[in-house]
Amino acid sequence: MLKKLSLDFPARVRSAGSFSATTGFEELLREHGDTLVLLEAIIEQRILPKDEACRLYADSRGFSYVDPLGSLITDEATAALPAEIAQKANVVGLYILGGVLTAAFSQPENEALVKRISRIVQMPVSPVFAPPREIEDTILIQYSGEKSIEDQLSDLERSRLFDDPDLAADKLAMLADSESLVAILDEVIFFAIRERATDVHIEPQETLSRIRFRIDGMLREIVTYSSKLHRALISRLKIVSNLNISESRFPQDGRFSMPMGSATANFRVSCIPSQHGEKAVVRILAMAGRKTTFSLEKMMMSQTILRPFRRLIRNPSGIIFVTGPTGSGKTTTLFGALNEINTPDTNISTIEDPVEIQLPGVTQTQVNSNIDLKFATVLRSLLRQDPDVILVGEIRDAETAKIATEAALTGHTVFATLHTNSATQAIVRLLEIGVPSYMVAPSVMGVLAQRLAARICENCKEAYVPSKDTLRKYFKEEGLSEVHFFRGKGCSACRGTGYKGRVAFHELVLVTEEIRTLITRGASVQEITTAATKVGYRPLRYDGLKKVLLGLTTIQEIEANTSMEWGS
Repeated sequence: MLKKLSLDFPARVRSAGSFSATTGFEELLREHGDTLVLLEAIIEQRILPKDEACRLYADSRGFSYVDPLGSLITDEATAALPAEIAQKANVVGLYILGGVLTAAFSQPENEALVKRISRIVQMPVSPVFAPPREIEDTILIQYSGEKSIEDQLSDLERSRLFDDPDLAADKLAMLADSESLVAILDEVIFFAIRERATDVHIEPQETLSRIRFRIDGMLREIVTYSSKLHRALISRLKIVSNLNISESRFPQDGRFSMPMGSATANFRVSCIPSQHGEKAVVRILAMAGRKTTFSLEKMMMSQTILRPFRRLIRNPSGIIFVTGPTGSGKTTTLFGALNEINTPDTNISTIEDPVEIQLPGVTQTQVNSNIDLKFATVLRSLLRQDPDVILVGEIRDAETAKIATEAALTGHTVFATLHTNSATQAIVRLLEIGVPSYMVAPSVMGVLAQRLAARICENCKEAYVPSKDTLRKYFKEEGLSEVHFFRGKGCSACRGTGYKGRVAFHELVLVTEEIRTLITRGASVQEITTAATKVGYRPLRYDGLKKVLLGLTTIQEIEANTSMEWGS
C-alpha cells in the first residue's frame, strides 16, 4: 500500500528549482502525469540532474533511491535471484544483510511483485528504487561471466559460418554484424566492467585465440576460443570503433561508446598486426556523465606527501607535474587536485585526450588529431581565455612544453603530466625536449611521481612474519624483527588472487632555489635528487614500504613497481 506523503513527485520537482516555466516541465506533467515516464522525461531533457530527480521520485513513493551502476553489488545477492527472473521483473539484487535481500526495483511500490521475488529468493526483500534503464544495464553486467562467453563462442564455432579462413571483407562485415557476434562482444565488455578491468586483450595465438583482462594491474586469462572466430571478433570491434575492417597490415586506433543507464561508457581501441593475426586491446575509460567525488584524501596519500602537495597546488603560478607510466592514476590525482581548488572565483580549463572525467565548473576541451587540433593549438588559444589554472593532459612535444612554460611564467598555474620513471627525471626531460633551462628553472614548482599497486583483499587479509633476509633487504633500522607484513589468502571476493582494488604510492620533489641553480647549469638527475633529499624528498619505494607496513599492499607489489636501485 502506497505511503501517505505530504508532497507528490511534481510538487517536489517544482520546489527543487525555479525552472518549470522555461523548461516545459508543466507540459511534460500534462502529457505523462505523476508517473515513471515523467521521471524519465525529466532526466532525458535535463530538467534536473538524474540523481536529484530519482531521489525526489523515490521520496514521493516512500522509498530510498540507489544507483545500481554506482553501487557495490555482492555476488551473493546476484546468485540469489536467477537471471531470467531478474530480466523479466526488472529487478536486481544489491546485497544481503541479516538474512534480508536489498533489491532495486523500478516499481518498489508493487507489493505483489516484491512478495513474488521474496518467495523466489526464499528470504525477506527490502525494495529500493532505481530507474528501469539502470536496472537493465546492471543486470547485463552482473549476470555476465566466463561461462556465458564460452558457451556463446562454442555455439558460434559449431555454426561453421567461419570455417573459411579467407572470407572476403564484405562477407566478414556481414557476419560481424550478426546478432551472435554483437552479443559476444557486448558480453565481454559487460564482464570486463563487472570485474573492474582497465584493459581487454583480444589476441591470436598459434592454435587458439584468447581474451585476457588487466585487473588491479595484473593480466588474467578469461577465455580461449577457436582461432577461426578471431577475425570476425576483431572485425566486430573495428566496426563499432569506425575502423577499416579490410586493413589488417597496419596499426589502427579508434574509440567507441556504450550507453550505461543515463551515462556513457567510453572505450579506446588499438589494433596491431602480429604473427598469427591482429591483436586488439580495449582500454576502458571513465564513465562519462556519472558523477564521482574526487578528493586527495580518498587517494590515501601519505601525510608527508599530502601536506606539501596541497600547498603546492595553491601556488598562484608555475607548473606542477604528475609523472608515471600509462595507467598509474595520474589523471585521477590531477582531478583530485583540481577539485580542491575549483571555486566560483577560479577559471579552470583543461586540454585532454580524451576527456575521461567530467568536473562541474571546469571548461574541458578534447584534442582531435583528425582535424589537427593538437595540445599546443588548444593551449595557445586557452591563454586568450583569461585562465587562472590550466591542465594539460600530456606534454608530448617541445612546442606544448614551451607554451606551458611560458604560461607558468606569465602568472598562470599549469598542471601537466609527463611519462618519466621518477620525479627528478621530469625536470631533466623538459631540458631534453628543448625547453631552455632559463625557462624551466623559474617555472617548475614541483613534481609528483606516482605508481599503483594491487591492494590486499580486505575479505581474506592475513598477517605473517617476514623472514630476516627480507627485513634486512628493505629496512636498515634495527629492532624490526617483530614487524608483520600482510597478504591475501585468496577468496571468492577477489577471485582467489588475494588482491582487490589498487593503492597509490608517491614521491614528491619540491623545487628549491638550490635546485633552480642546478637546473640552470644543466645538472644531472643524481645532483637534483641529492638536493631534493635535503628538503624531505623520499623515493617511491620509501612510500611503498609505508603502505606495506600499513597492510595496504604486499612487498611483492612494491618490488614489481619500483626501481631496484632504491632497494639496496
